[in-house]
Amino acid sequence: MSKETKEIHGRPNGAILRGQKLKLDKGTFKKLIKRVVLPHKLAWFIVFILIIVSSYCDVQSSLFIGRVIDDKITPVINKYVRQVDPSKETDEKYYSAYEGITEDIVDVSEEDLEKLDKSVWDYISEIAIIFGVATISTYLHTRVMIYISQGVQKEIRDEMFEKMQNLPIRYFDTNSHGDIMSRYTNDIETLNQMISQSIPQILGTFVTVIAVIISMFTINAGLTIFSLLLILVMMTSTKKIAQFASKYSIKQQNDLGKINGFVEEMVHGQKVIKVFTHEEKAIEDFEKLNDELYDSSVKANTFANILMPITGKMSRLQYVIVAIAGGFVAVKTGALSLGNLVAYLQLSDRLGMPINQVTQQFASIVTALAGAKRVFDLMDEEPESDEGVITLVNTDKDGNEVKEFTKDWSWKVPMSLILKDDKYIELKEQYKNDKTESDFVYVPVKGHIELSDVTFGYVPEKTVLHDISLYAKPGQKIAFVGSTGAGKTTITNLINRFYDIQEGYIKYDGLDIMDIKKESLRKSLGMVLQETNLYTGTIMENIRYGRPEATDEEVIEAAKLANAHSFIKRLPNGYNTVLTENGSELSQGQRQLISIARAAVADPPVMILDEATSSIDTRTEKIVQDGMDKLMNGRTVLVIAHRLSTVRNAKAIMVLEHGEIIERGEHDFLISQNGVYYRLYTGAFELE
Repeated sequence: MSKETKEIHGRPNGAILRGQKLKLDKGTFKKLIKRVVLPHKLAWFIVFILIIVSSYCDVQSSLFIGRVIDDKITPVINKYVRQVDPSKETDEKYYSAYEGITEDIVDVSEEDLEKLDKSVWDYISEIAIIFGVATISTYLHTRVMIYISQGVQKEIRDEMFEKMQNLPIRYFDTNSHGDIMSRYTNDIETLNQMISQSIPQILGTFVTVIAVIISMFTINAGLTIFSLLLILVMMTSTKKIAQFASKYSIKQQNDLGKINGFVEEMVHGQKVIKVFTHEEKAIEDFEKLNDELYDSSVKANTFANILMPITGKMSRLQYVIVAIAGGFVAVKTGALSLGNLVAYLQLSDRLGMPINQVTQQFASIVTALAGAKRVFDLMDEEPESDEGVITLVNTDKDGNEVKEFTKDWSWKVPMSLILKDDKYIELKEQYKNDKTESDFVYVPVKGHIELSDVTFGYVPEKTVLHDISLYAKPGQKIAFVGSTGAGKTTITNLINRFYDIQEGYIKYDGLDIMDIKKESLRKSLGMVLQETNLYTGTIMENIRYGRPEATDEEVIEAAKLANAHSFIKRLPNGYNTVLTENGSELSQGQRQLISIARAAVADPPVMILDEATSSIDTRTEKIVQDGMDKLMNGRTVLVIAHRLSTVRNAKAIMVLEHGEIIERGEHDFLISQNGVYYRLYTGAFELE
């Protein structure tokens, strides 16, 4: 990001995100349904069915106990144990009868014992089947959820990365790179936990609660209404704590993004930190961010963790109250049998358990929703717009389009565009006698760049460029000089359409660049930047980055053209040497030569050199400059340079100040004017 861009935005990277007031809304849930559920609806349906089966078995296990008591235990007691009235019998007679010791009171036949024994085994078999089906259902739905959660992670990462490639440069200029990385790691991981654990828990809770409530109503409607009222009171009392947990969980996720962004910046800038002995300040700033994360994490986890014991104790209290009320109903009204009372209490306990389980998952749910919002915010960013219809193609010597790479480029222009747009009158005249009646015409790429009355600002209220007009004819070298923030890099950003102008127009070979597809436009513009970007991989792969289909021989030729071949051959593995950490194994000059070779293998008609030699020593600069001179030969070249000695041979030098061109001309002419360029040049010469 250029300094001028930072100044325009007036805030550090990531400030937009960090300044936002994050809150959960219904939109996040809708996006979860759209992006997580619908693409896997069959798998989710299977999970839902398995959860229903599992919940049904759980409810049946509770009802089973009631049936055993009412159908087998109670009848046996009623048949074989004679209840003795203590007021009519002696204490000894009563107790012996109750304990089943007296033979004339308890007389169980062998046949009855066999029936009871058989019933026990029947019930054992039944409950074994119930628990077996529940276990298998739980296992299967867990396995399917693993498939869903891992699949969703993969799809979201793929979609995020694809979306990131289509975002405008503005997005990366205004968001911390570390914070963006946090969305790929922390936020997606919390989302995965919610999918694999929390959502199944919620589904299970929903199904179980419905099944339990229906079963409780079948046992006793009045007692069920009383139980539901108690649960409502319990949930209302925990609502405030849940709100605090939600608030601090969102802040925790946001603070985590901040600290990741800060660490990424510090790791990247370690040399600067040490050179300027900035360690103490860096530690101080980190501790401040870490303290904020600690504070929000403590509060988030505190409120989330106290939910479980509070709801647990309240659930136990609710169970005791229901047990007392159920006992009263059973004894006083006879509306409940002993088995039904036991089954009802089991169901009542099961009604509290799912709610407790959801409470335990609440912290991860809220955190995941906060992370999901951040992920969806990135995925919902407006992609880089492109209304262009003109494409760049390779042509043969006769001007016919070919698929293989050649050094002849042409713009493939739809005839409909030429006919309907008055700005292409010259082309219309040129092709009016075209008897082929083709849908397209092929305009040779020459590298003629023209800016006319261009006005631009990164934000509407602050203009960076004012009425800029210039042209670069094919094969010319145009240089931009001026103080930092004058607008030099902004001009190249506009030519690449990293940003679009507000007023005026930019033409490329007579074509409005707004009508050229961005991919084709950028493919025709090679760039060598001051800051080199090398990727993990071999030198061969890094150079081939400029044109993926280039052969090894073409890569080597490009390296020779850039003066990089000699040092590459001296490396232990030559072109197969693996680079890591942005090519930290190489010197700055060597990295720059690889960047030049990358541009050379692309073989574009126009080159943009953005302060490509400003960070290397004078001796290395001569080697790099020689490589760039070979690269520039026969091409239109736009050069941004602080070292004015490198632009003396430019066809035209544009001196910018505060977004305006204040001087223009060749080197000798500008020196003779004793103006701004003269002062810049003589000052640079004295410094050298």
